[in-house]
Amino acid sequence: MKFIQSDNLPAAIGPYSPAVKINGTIYTSAQVPITLDGTMVERDIKVQTRQVLSNLRTLLEDAESGLEHVVKVSVFLENIDDFAIVNVLFAEAFGDHKPARSTISTNGLPKNAMIMVDAIALARDYH
Repeated sequence: MKFIQSDNLPAAIGPYSPAVKINGTIYTSAQVPITLDGTMVERDIKVQTRQVLSNLRTLLEDAESGLEHVVKVSVFLENIDDFAIVNVLFAEAFGDHKPARSTISTNGLPKNAMIMVDAIALARDYH
């Protein structure tokens, strides 16, 4: 088992690893819409979704994978009415690659985020 850290993302805000790689599979911790310096982006679902996807892409690349190797995504939304907007931005980010996905509406995400996303992906060298 390898614990993945990234110098290209903010440090974890708790006692956990940003990602774990085991048997060719990468499990990411949920990403919130914060920048490298730890600043939360503006409270706009489009801006926050783009930042979360950028953070996820960076984390996966640092773990020797990428969005094109994602098998499953879990999306946590503060407001389920944002579902359609998030769908459009996910389609842009993932293109023709369509991983399985769960979307959960919830109250109270960390750092007052509007969206939070985690993923399971295959390592580049495993498929």
